[in-house]
Amino acid sequence: MTAFQLAAPAWMIVPIILPLIAGLFCFLFNRRIFAIALTAALANLLGVCILIYQLLFFGPMRCHMGGWQTPIGITLRTDGPALLMLLTTAITGLAVTLYARGYFSYRILNPRHAARHQQQQRYFWPLWMLLLTGLNGLFLSNDIFNLYVTLELIAISAASLAALSGKPASQLAAFRYLLVSLLGSLTYLLGVVFLYRSCGVLDLDLLQNLMQNAPGIRAALALMSIGLLLKTALFPLHFWLPPAHANALAPVSVILSALVVKGSFYLLFRFWFEVFTPIITTSALNFMGTLGAIAIVWGAIQAMRQPRLKLMVAYSTVSQLGYLFIAFPLTRIDGNIHIWGIVIFMAMAHACAKSAMFMVAGTVFLHLGHDRIKDLNGIRANLPITVFAYGIAGVSLMGLPPSGGFIAKWLLLSSALTSSQWWWALVIIVGSLLAMIYVFRVMSHFFVIPEDYAFTKPTPVSPLMEWPALALALISLLLGLAASWPLYILAQGNVVLAQIFPGGLP
Repeated sequence: MTAFQLAAPAWMIVPIILPLIAGLFCFLFNRRIFAIALTAALANLLGVCILIYQLLFFGPMRCHMGGWQTPIGITLRTDGPALLMLLTTAITGLAVTLYARGYFSYRILNPRHAARHQQQQRYFWPLWMLLLTGLNGLFLSNDIFNLYVTLELIAISAASLAALSGKPASQLAAFRYLLVSLLGSLTYLLGVVFLYRSCGVLDLDLLQNLMQNAPGIRAALALMSIGLLLKTALFPLHFWLPPAHANALAPVSVILSALVVKGSFYLLFRFWFEVFTPIITTSALNFMGTLGAIAIVWGAIQAMRQPRLKLMVAYSTVSQLGYLFIAFPLTRIDGNIHIWGIVIFMAMAHACAKSAMFMVAGTVFLHLGHDRIKDLNGIRANLPITVFAYGIAGVSLMGLPPSGGFIAKWLLLSSALTSSQWWWALVIIVGSLLAMIYVFRVMSHFFVIPEDYAFTKPTPVSPLMEWPALALALISLLLGLAASWPLYILAQGNVVLAQIFPGGLP
């Protein structure tokens, strides 16, 4: 494969079209369904790596679909933040694919419910591929209406996945999630109408040059932000998240927490710090930061009070999302590396660590038949790799070095102290201390083996249920040691990195 072929913008279509085709094949073919999904996940990761190669050595690119130029055609684009989110999605998606295989295989071993579990598996794979298509399209799209299409695709797929369990609690939670998500999509679409009426274009690059402090544009910003906040589940709009995540099947919980909420937040952050920059006020930034601060404390307190492991991890997601919004008042509105460095490190570390935790919760539930925290004593004897994965993921959530969570929180603290906004630093420290409490609350049970503990030989757990969780936990831990590489990718603007480092990357 020549360098010219690798430089072709058409590679941007690969992360979108491959999962879509795989989803269609998964509907049509039942026997090779996992092989199809795994091939798509591996090819998706390869395609993202090629796009990163393009960015580093050929610079940011645009792909005009069908050859139609803006403002008529639909444009895809690659840049540092988009590709890092794509990479996070591809790595986490591959781990989810492997974990789901072991998870459903284990459940099908139960002869009493084998038919129901086979049906769940039958529908999981096409829906998962469809959701992956929507996520990749969201990160690559440069058109605000096309972004609405990807948001709808993600919402329908995610709500259907959340209802796969079939239990009344999961179906009710999924229905609530669907209604909230549709409300968010309609609110976003109404904002797009106001924006198109005011500017007459849909392309993000063109909109960025047409921004002005007009009533229609302010209304568009408010409506689109509310819609995306509903989907991101920022406090107090988080009411749908814990029930949906906690009652879903374990692979679905991983997808919802690690990937789905990150997509809507990514759009929100990109809009505020790129498209709508001229009309963003300091009061608006402080308002978002305040909501994030409340989410950090409230979510952590609720996590400490939960009796079930999955509910604890779900409320932890509410808390951890708050750190992403603390970045709003702590960063300059100039689109520099620092602003994206904070958000990307937090999003990548949270995606990997939270995926590992939900995988651990799912494995523990299948092994014991429950996930009551007070009754987890002795689990280390039978699931040492799973327990180790939980501990490593907890290090990142607590923000301890050398994890990616530490890098993100360190950047937040540095920004708060440098700008003399010490109250944000206090919230970050308090949130980290509260995270230690709910993480160690579970660890204290994991590592306690009572004297009268009866060692049993339950059904062996598939390695596919343990090693993906450990791999993601280790990635979240070691992300801090490789912090320079994401920063290199984020630094890639209009200057080609190969020109900056002609001898190769340091």
